[in-house]
Amino acid sequence: MSDKAGAPAPTDEARAIRRARIKMLLILAVCAAPVIASYVTYYLIQPEGRTNYGALIDPQRTVAGLQATGLDGRAVTLSQFSGKWLLLTVDSGDCGKACQEKLYAIRQVRLTTGKDRDRIERLFLVSDAGTPDARLLREYEGTVFARVDSREALAAFPAAPGGQPSDHIFVVDPLGNLMMRFPKNVDPNRMKKDIAKLLRASGIG
Repeated sequence: MSDKAGAPAPTDEARAIRRARIKMLLILAVCAAPVIASYVTYYLIQPEGRTNYGALIDPQRTVAGLQATGLDGRAVTLSQFSGKWLLLTVDSGDCGKACQEKLYAIRQVRLTTGKDRDRIERLFLVSDAGTPDARLLREYEGTVFARVDSREALAAFPAAPGGQPSDHIFVVDPLGNLMMRFPKNVDPNRMKKDIAKLLRASGIG
C-alpha cells in the first residue's frame, strides 16, 4: 500500500522521526531568534537617534586569510583569532606617539569591558622593517605583534578619505570580517561604547 504511485507510505517510526526533527528545528529557531534579531538590529537597522562612533565598513570584507609573521619569525594568520573580536592597528615598527596612543586605547577598551574582556584580542601589524621597542612589548603584553607587507595592509584595511590605514583602529568580527573603523585620534570612551554595543548585540565571539 502506498500514498502515491511507486512511493511507499511512511511508517509510524518514520513519521515519529520527522515530527521529532521538526520539533527540534522549532526549538533551535526559538532559541536563536533573539541572537539573530540583535545582530540584524545592530548591523542592518539604524534606530532613530542612534549613531555609531566607528564607521561601519560596507560591504564587509574577510581578512581571515591575511598572512603575517610574528616578531619571533613564526607565521601568524588572522584566522587564528577566529571566534574572538579583534582590535587591530597597522603602523610603523618605530611606533611614535600617535601609534602608542592607539595601543593604549585598545588595551584600555579591552580592560574596561570587564567580564567580556576574554572575548577580545589585540593585534598590531607592523607595516615596515622597523621593530617595536622592547619597552612597548612589555607594556602592552597580550597584544600580538606581527609584521605584514605594507602593500597588503593598504589593500586590506581601507582608510577614511584622504587618510591611511595607520590613522585607524579596526574591528574584525569573530567570523574574520573587517567590519568597523575608528577615526584618527580615537576617543577611547566613545570607542568603548561601540565595542560594548557589538558585544551585547552579537551571539558569536
